Amino acid sequence: MPTTIRMSRAGTKKRPYYRIVVTNSRSPRDSKFIEKIGTYSPLLTNGDPKRVTINAERAKYWLSQGAQMSDRVHLFFNNAGLVATKPAHSPVRGPKKAKGAEGAEAAPAAEAPAAPAAA
Repeated sequence: MPTTIRMSRAGTKKRPYYRIVVTNSRSPRDSKFIEKIGTYSPLLTNGDPKRVTINAERAKYWLSQGAQMSDRVHLFFNNAGLVATKPAHSPVRGPKKAKGAEGAEAAPAAEAPAAPAAA
């Protein structure tokens, strides 16, 4: 049975809380799992030690058994020092665009007068 280490969502609407679980890779996100090995609470501040908790001993065991990690869990394990590699896919976010800036840039281009015809 191929296993994976990924997050399972819990909590209420607009108050997410995730469990880091070992599960069958074919099962749905929030279904049964084999073992819970940690938690992730995105509402806590970055410096809070309870934001990400991981049972390192069990995580190492499941990695030795061949469990694959999701990208986000791989990032957590890398930060905790459990794995030395970085996730394969880590998208880089660009700067946010202001809503008013898009309209201001497009308007002058559309309103530019055409060159007068030479008679």
